[in-house]
Amino acid sequence: MREKVIKSFNPLFTALITFLFLNACNNVQPPDKKRATEKDPAAFYKERDISVPADILTPDKVETSIGILNYDDGRPTDETIKKAYRYLDVSRSVTAYLNNLSAIATEVLKIAFEGMGATEAHHVLISEQLIDAHQVWPTGNTGTVYVFGFFDLKKTGALVIEMPGKAGPGFVDDGWMRWVTDMGPTGPDRGQGGTYVFLPPDYKGDINAPLGSIPAKMKIAGKVRDVFVVKSPTYHNWMALRGFLVDGKPDFSVKLFKEKLKIYPLNDAANPPEMKFVNMSGKNTQAVIPASYRYFKMLNDIVQREPVEALDNESRGVLSAIGIEKGNPFSPDDYWKSVYDDALKIGDAAGRSILFSPRDPDAYIYPDRKWYIGFVGNSHLWLKDEGRGGINLDARILFFYGAIAVTPAMAMKMVGLGSQYAFCSKDKDGNYFDGSKNYKLTIPPDVPAKNFWSIVMYDPQTRGMLLTDQKYPALNNKRSNLTVNPDGSVDLYFGPNPPEGKENNWIQTVPGKGWFVLFRLYGPLEPWFDKTWKPNDFELVDNQ
Repeated sequence: MREKVIKSFNPLFTALITFLFLNACNNVQPPDKKRATEKDPAAFYKERDISVPADILTPDKVETSIGILNYDDGRPTDETIKKAYRYLDVSRSVTAYLNNLSAIATEVLKIAFEGMGATEAHHVLISEQLIDAHQVWPTGNTGTVYVFGFFDLKKTGALVIEMPGKAGPGFVDDGWMRWVTDMGPTGPDRGQGGTYVFLPPDYKGDINAPLGSIPAKMKIAGKVRDVFVVKSPTYHNWMALRGFLVDGKPDFSVKLFKEKLKIYPLNDAANPPEMKFVNMSGKNTQAVIPASYRYFKMLNDIVQREPVEALDNESRGVLSAIGIEKGNPFSPDDYWKSVYDDALKIGDAAGRSILFSPRDPDAYIYPDRKWYIGFVGNSHLWLKDEGRGGINLDARILFFYGAIAVTPAMAMKMVGLGSQYAFCSKDKDGNYFDGSKNYKLTIPPDVPAKNFWSIVMYDPQTRGMLLTDQKYPALNNKRSNLTVNPDGSVDLYFGPNPPEGKENNWIQTVPGKGWFVLFRLYGPLEPWFDKTWKPNDFELVDNQ
């Protein structure tokens, strides 16, 4: 029986072995040059006694952060070509997004102002009762009267602004929120008031009017006047003026601007239009940079209306590579819309990371504190190492993701003038602020601020003021009636509920919401700049 089974099994076994052998033979590939090159792209050259550095050769398979890239003797496969071009399109779109935050910050302000009724150069917004969380703008200030305006020099031609004396520091920025000139105490009028004439970028006259302005004599309405003349690089410009509170109230500055601020085209100087002041206090509006297709649509609108020379060749090349070029239609297809969407998500992540967790040691004011600055390098141009390192790109992103308004008076050392700012987004242990927890911040005595100091709380989503039950999520040494410790220090409290008896020193937080703050000094004094005075870090406290 056993012998019979073996005899019947042998033909089946033999057939199976034969099938497997033949199948294996059919799948064996003969060795060839391609296989040798895949393992060692330098083999071809070694066989011919030619020395070729390995780092100029590309293997047939390369692993990268965007996936595996395949080649045929250095030539990318169709799939690799697709991945490479997609990467270029997305990376250039991310660059365009991050490098033009300032232009979109200006544009969303213009749109918001127009929505409130300021549609002409002589229409200005004024915060008669200050601003609060209803104005969703990056890091606004509750401690000064704001006067904002937009003007289009293509529409008005040369424009005259009569700046009143006794105002706070003011400035004009161009369409990319680049500084044009200061006005007021940090400007050439030195707080005495003066007449400024803004020339359009296409001005071809004899006046050499660099950024910052030059003094000149000019005939206005038939009379020769002393003026400060400046030529803007763009047609659209943003004016931001500030007025100080007197006895904790805005009345003085509101009256000053309403009575003495004048704006009119130079050609209409003999019969200037009547000023229109729009009270923006309490108006619910937003001017925050979007992270959607709308961003690139607005960026194209800006490029189309401004002079080609408003951007350098490199910047224009980045925009052209993603479909934005002056004089050309902007009509992205589905592929490009998907590229923009990807880039916006990555750019938003980069912007938020840099704003809330800077990796640059130079951003931090003190080596042992969590406070950091927006003008890293103390330059309103964000120049690294006095320009040797070019523009500090992360520093510029940090600023425009968290703030608006560019002037040297906020960046450089101007003792007793201008203003200085410090961000803080984490407690002393390096944790983000939690709206459900309680914190204490001790401000040391003798704060080096000639005019005032304040601290304002902001929403990390919008970077506007945090919406709470308090009208102003802020504390100010001139307005808040703070309780001061015997040694002159001030303890400030942050949490959902105030500590008993400390209501005047408390800013409310919201459980479920994060927050960050900006510490301001108006008229900063020497101890701020030499860092002999420094604020403490936020401390988490169990109970209040």
